[in-house]
Amino acid sequence: MKAQRHHHPRVVVITGASAGVGRATVREFAREGAWIGLVARSRDGLEGARKEVEAAGGRALVLPTDVAYPDQVEAAAAMVECRFGPIDVWVNNAMASVLSPALKMTAEEYQRVTDVTYLGYVYGTLAALRRMVPRDAGVIVQVGSALAYRSIPLQSAYCGAKHAVQGFVDSLRSELLHDGSRVHITTVQLPAVNTPQFDWIKSRMPCHPQPVPPIYQPEVIARAIVWASRHRRREISIGLPTVKAIVGQKFIPGLLDYYLAWKGYKAQQTNEPIAPDRPNNLFHPLPGDHGAHGGFDEGAYAFSLQLWLNQRRLWVAAAALAVGGYLASSVSTRRNERRLDGEPFSPTGGTTGSARVQAARQGGLYA
Repeated sequence: MKAQRHHHPRVVVITGASAGVGRATVREFAREGAWIGLVARSRDGLEGARKEVEAAGGRALVLPTDVAYPDQVEAAAAMVECRFGPIDVWVNNAMASVLSPALKMTAEEYQRVTDVTYLGYVYGTLAALRRMVPRDAGVIVQVGSALAYRSIPLQSAYCGAKHAVQGFVDSLRSELLHDGSRVHITTVQLPAVNTPQFDWIKSRMPCHPQPVPPIYQPEVIARAIVWASRHRRREISIGLPTVKAIVGQKFIPGLLDYYLAWKGYKAQQTNEPIAPDRPNNLFHPLPGDHGAHGGFDEGAYAFSLQLWLNQRRLWVAAAALAVGGYLASSVSTRRNERRLDGEPFSPTGGTTGSARVQAARQGGLYA
């Protein structure tokens, strides 16, 4: 007898699966025994990811794909469903960036970053929806960034692409609601993460690129992505710096412009010089398996209290209401006790002026 669908491992597609956040997310889904379609350009990295999935008890399909080309993305989606069955979760994560002042960027660089970091999400989302909407089931996780709300200098192409993803997803979400679809789209907004991208992004700056501190380990992000794939949240932000960036952009965007003009260049570079012609992966993948972590393990956070509280926000809200109710009850009890004693209540805990007058009269100080 054929096994019921709810006993079948989840079928997951992850773009940018060969390294960084994508690689950590592969490992996290593999722990639950998922069958995973591994989408990226680097065959070396994809083969490394496949071995990790199979070692964890899952199944993996290596799909060398450049998400900038919609026909390749569509072919990858078709291959996953042909081999593993209906896709349950699609994670859009592939990215490209250039660290450079805007005036030194070329048209080809802007187009490439946009093709991968924005249109790659569009193509992946549409490939997933073509399969999920007819079944009226499925989850699409968009790996976003605090930079989708608050841009920083030297990354105009990447920030523009992340802003574009936000606009695309908001529009699409409304369309799905209009159609009554149960397909769910959620966005996970990231802080700075310790990934290998800083070793291979194209840079015109004199020193080695780095994530803007504070920095989080990719496993923090991976756990959030897997959690988001099981909970119908519209959006989840990871780390207090992400929340501060989003809120700050709403209330003090002009002040942030000046602050980032002052701090933003240095914050994105170490003190280590780099060669201006160092190899980069903008148009072609670099050889080798680069794993999930970059070179900033020291000082990177492996846990986010903000995320932990965010995931339990109903319990946190209930606890806050309980504490508030207890404090209100205590104040009310004190007020009633003082009234029973014939003493008017004072919020400061002392006696009121009229009570002091009454006490003085009893002591013969007033006629």
